[in-house]
Amino acid sequence: QVQLVESGGGLVQAGGSLRLSCAASGRPFSTYAMGWFRQATGKEREFVAATSWSGGSTRYADSVKGRFTISRDNTKNTVYLQMNSLKPEDTAVYYCAVGPYSNYGGPGYGMDYWGKGTLVTVSS
Repeated sequence: QVQLVESGGGLVQAGGSLRLSCAASGRPFSTYAMGWFRQATGKEREFVAATSWSGGSTRYADSVKGRFTISRDNTKNTVYLQMNSLKPEDTAVYYCAVGPYSNYGGPGYGMDYWGKGTLVTVSS
């Protein structure tokens, strides 16, 4: 069992930055891949970024490449999402998830655990 708690969401102007955090507890943190998804109002949930258990491999949605960076600190059982150059279309609830690294990239099928989400609002 893994418990995930996201934090760091909020209201920011377009062009600004936010850093999301996801604290994990339960199973040993360094044994699983982690990632972020988001869901805007009225839209399907979509993949944002993922990192392998070691942090040595990462992948990103095309829409966030070059602007977002995922990282993890296995000593703190935390994964981060640094979001720069934010756009109004980045507005969504952001969810942290645990699942097989190969399953990241779609809308989140096959994830084993989910956090409750944190809201990011980007104003124009």
